[in-house]
Amino acid sequence: MYNSKIAGLGFFVPENVVTNDDLSKIMDTNDEWIQERTGIRERRHVVKGEDTTTSMGVKAAQKAIERAGIDKNDIDFIVFATLSPDYYFPGPGVLVQRDLGLKTVGALDIRNQCSGFVYGISVADQYIKSGMYKNVLVIGSELHSHGLDMTTRGRGVSVIFGDGAGAAVLTREEDPKKGILSTHLHSEGEHAEELSLIAPGMGKRWVTDIIGDADPEDTSYFPYMNGQFVFKNAVVRFSEVIMEGLQANNLTPRDIDMLIPHQANLRISQFIQKKFGLSDDQVFNNIMKYGNTTAASIPIALTEAWEAGKVKEGDLVVLAAFGSGFTWGSVIIRW
Repeated sequence: MYNSKIAGLGFFVPENVVTNDDLSKIMDTNDEWIQERTGIRERRHVVKGEDTTTSMGVKAAQKAIERAGIDKNDIDFIVFATLSPDYYFPGPGVLVQRDLGLKTVGALDIRNQCSGFVYGISVADQYIKSGMYKNVLVIGSELHSHGLDMTTRGRGVSVIFGDGAGAAVLTREEDPKKGILSTHLHSEGEHAEELSLIAPGMGKRWVTDIIGDADPEDTSYFPYMNGQFVFKNAVVRFSEVIMEGLQANNLTPRDIDMLIPHQANLRISQFIQKKFGLSDDQVFNNIMKYGNTTAASIPIALTEAWEAGKVKEGDLVVLAAFGSGFTWGSVIIRW
């Protein structure tokens, strides 16, 4: 049985920077209020007509494939994680296959929101471990900005999210002590509605209902988040799943060289950092620049950390995420 390793990384974010001061011009908020609660100073928003979830994913993937040192036709399978697909169906995985001009490889779409990239890595890892595939492309990409309530009514959610994409190429690793050592996935659907977007949906209100009612007070098609409840659950689950991964490999928090947490809220990352006794050099955060990019946040942060020389050969790297579902997970990697 093989191990898998990350052979190439890439990310893409739109050029359009939206600062907290920019948001204060369209809703009742300010830079101090946003930074105090989230740590975010700015985020990127797609200019309509310039990019899509798929096109951002393709741009990130092209960089990852190049850095992996392989030809695009060496890709055997695609895993695409997003909550903001271009179409209701089909999913963006097949659009990436088309737009990259790949052979007719399989494409799998993952709907695990903030945990999507961690779930995607786990799926790719299993395919490679089993020997079924050699090179798997994993993408996390989100275009939030077109679907947010950019008014004072929606500020509690809308100030948090940004657009962007990240990608990784996973390939075979012969050394059993290197690469992805283990992945750990969980869910708790009991709290599904605490962080959700209810409509359009077959069981609630469909597009025709929304159009027919034309109700300006209808918020069912905007994301909802019970912020305090999500925060309380996140800090618990982050801690649990990181420890689960470490213990599965006979490791302790002292062994961590780099923790890349999902960029949900800087306060959550700081809480976890303090709890595990990690220094600033052992945790990478970039939510200040990009906001919460959901499935894209970990691959964007991991790529930036690697580009900055903060992730080196032999390092123990831990990825951890928590989000809507609730879902959460971790990945333990010997780089």
